[in-house]
Amino acid sequence: MDAIFKALADPTRRALLDELFQEDGQTLSALEARFSMTRFGVMKHLRLLEDAGLVVTKWRGREKLHYLNPVPIRLVHDRWVSKYAEPWAAGLSSLKQQLEDPMTMTKVFEIYIRTTPERLWQAITDGEIRSKYTFGARFVSDWTQGSRFEMQSKRGLLGDGVNLEVEPPRRLVQSMRALWGDDVKREGTTRVTWQIEQVGDSCRLTVTHDQLREGANSQLYGGWPMILSGLKTWLETGEVLTTPGSLRYA
Repeated sequence: MDAIFKALADPTRRALLDELFQEDGQTLSALEARFSMTRFGVMKHLRLLEDAGLVVTKWRGREKLHYLNPVPIRLVHDRWVSKYAEPWAAGLSSLKQQLEDPMTMTKVFEIYIRTTPERLWQAITDGEIRSKYTFGARFVSDWTQGSRFEMQSKRGLLGDGVNLEVEPPRRLVQSMRALWGDDVKREGTTRVTWQIEQVGDSCRLTVTHDQLREGANSQLYGGWPMILSGLKTWLETGEVLTTPGSLRYA
């Protein structure tokens, strides 16, 4: 938390986050052009934002793109804000992202969890555990490459898809089709990639939700900060995180 608050304390770093909020997935050169400072100065501020987990970088060919990561902001909200002023904070989870190509956009989320890759993989693929942080929805599959999965609840089938890549306990790539409403059904199939990396006694979990239509319904991706915060809380404390969406699919 200290690194997050330190990063947010500087007005230039807040301005960088604002720029990524307006247009995510930007290169260093694009960001540098928006500020009256040297390239090195922008790099230094971006590094502090990366260290705090507020910015995530991904390579696309020879370009290094910078993405705004809402998960740490959600964690601040869950720990410090929700007890006092829940309504205004939930909107911080909805973020603008840069188009990966002319027809689609990408959302990137990153979080550190004090656990092992094996335990984290189990929490992602065990339907009963997963229901504790996915608003009561259970994911059912045999988790083999090419197999189908279903997102189930008492309301019925909420979504389905195919496990495209299954490499326990490091990587899971899935196609996903949301079915919980006509508005999201029209969005078609998107892709979700779970990447697990061990860092000391913790794991860095990066979730990339891509192949989203430009201007796609935010219901498809807006819940990720709450889901990942709930996953972290469950693995580190064994408790279920209470969020505004906790009963959405129960």
